[in-house]
Amino acid sequence: MSKRTTGGLLVAGTTSDAGKSVVTAGICRWLARQGVRVAPFKAQNMSLNSYVTLDGAEIGRAQAMQAAAARVEPSALMNPVLLKPGSDRTSQVVLLGKAVGEMSARGYFGRHTDGPEGGVRHGRRQELLETVAGCLEELRSTHDAVICEGAGSPAEINLRRSDIVNMGLARACRLPVLVVGDIDRGGVFASLFGTTALLAPEDQELLAGYLVNKFRGDVSLLEPGLEMLRELTGRPTLGVLPHQHGLGIDEEDGLRVSLRGTVRESAVAPPHGADVLRVAVLPVPLMSNFTDVDALAAEPGVVVRFCDRPEELADADLVVVPGTRGTVKALEWLRARGLAEALVRRAAEGRPVLGVCGGYQLLGERIEDDVESRAGVVDGLGVLPVRVEFARDKTLARPHGAALGESVEGYEIHHGVAEVYGGEPFLCDADGAPLDGCRVGAVWGTHWHGSLESDGFRRAFLRRVAADAGRAFVPAPDTRFAALREEQLDRLGDLIEEHADTDALLRLIEKGVPEGLPFVPPGAPP
Repeated sequence: MSKRTTGGLLVAGTTSDAGKSVVTAGICRWLARQGVRVAPFKAQNMSLNSYVTLDGAEIGRAQAMQAAAARVEPSALMNPVLLKPGSDRTSQVVLLGKAVGEMSARGYFGRHTDGPEGGVRHGRRQELLETVAGCLEELRSTHDAVICEGAGSPAEINLRRSDIVNMGLARACRLPVLVVGDIDRGGVFASLFGTTALLAPEDQELLAGYLVNKFRGDVSLLEPGLEMLRELTGRPTLGVLPHQHGLGIDEEDGLRVSLRGTVRESAVAPPHGADVLRVAVLPVPLMSNFTDVDALAAEPGVVVRFCDRPEELADADLVVVPGTRGTVKALEWLRARGLAEALVRRAAEGRPVLGVCGGYQLLGERIEDDVESRAGVVDGLGVLPVRVEFARDKTLARPHGAALGESVEGYEIHHGVAEVYGGEPFLCDADGAPLDGCRVGAVWGTHWHGSLESDGFRRAFLRRVAADAGRAFVPAPDTRFAALREEQLDRLGDLIEEHADTDALLRLIEKGVPEGLPFVPPGAPP
């Protein structure tokens, strides 16, 4: 690619989870290998899985992962609008890295009766579109290429007039669009054709091609269908990506996590010692940053599973209560299922429990919440001497410290402020002064996400857990989580390099949308 081009590409999908995040990351890694200065971008993201940049901005973790694929530092420019669901109807709106309030879906996407058309809130949409377009142009001014990710489907005709992330962005910034379809779901040809046929003529002018994701089998059997699709739409398929297990990228939405037997479909490597270590993760409502347990799942001999019944905790050597956007709601959920009683019993028996962020807060004695749930004072589980009061301003930080004689790095995203009045500190500074968290016996709690990605600390922590659990488990001495992530990102780059038409992708990024793309009827409704 020629230097200083301000090329761009929008990766859309026929559905959520079609593979937009994977393809975007793969293209970023492939371009970075070619020496291209590339950045990821997602105008609007709905996710409970977020990250904190070096300058204290909150963005979606998927964009942080894509930035790592591009080998650049993540910034708020890469995800200017982040929506963090607090219920089925409301979300916290994070604008340019800072929370600006709660809003209902109707309030964000909805309609009003003012104006001659009684249409969507054009003023707010225009303001947001100008904001995200400005962020994209700033990235394009400092990078050779920006690979944008859409959200959901571009053919959601009920949301098109308020769209700032799919065709709304593409039309405003004249971006060529590549649509990804997940063949593993079935109906990929109907999905690709239907997506095209439901777009307005002005949007179809930007849709330049397709990519088939998660194909299993002999590609030659698919080729007649791809040719028919080209004849029907006038657009080529620029690659067929094979189905691969265990890619391990940071998923966007904790609301859709199933109770899987293992994390990321990854096989558990044989233990380094005589025993395995069993980790049970509680899938609390509005679970956030569940990627915290990925570093545990990466350890040979550590079996990680999601569990939502008390009896499933019986053989667990460690129970993890992850972060949540609804600490009080999570407490109610734990109590309704008998899991709260099981956690209290584990603590009394000296069996390991780890609470992270919201999971840490609910292990304390009292929560005063007039911000998130507005429930007032609520009793926690009482297994840690901690009282939590929710502040209106969110704590966003990238701290570092030490624990168990090892250095630790992490990131903080929380409204709750903890007052610790007993036990031992979890994390300390270089002089041994308390920084965060609390430990009593085998119960640990911290606000720091990502601490288990620090290899030395993770090994030390697992050794302590194994001792408390009476397991002959020994952490492998050579597991490096950052290196494993790099390997996974390289696998994504390999997918694009080996199975996509990279010459065609480069032409789209450098030269934009080809002229003369045909209209596929009927188009969007008026």
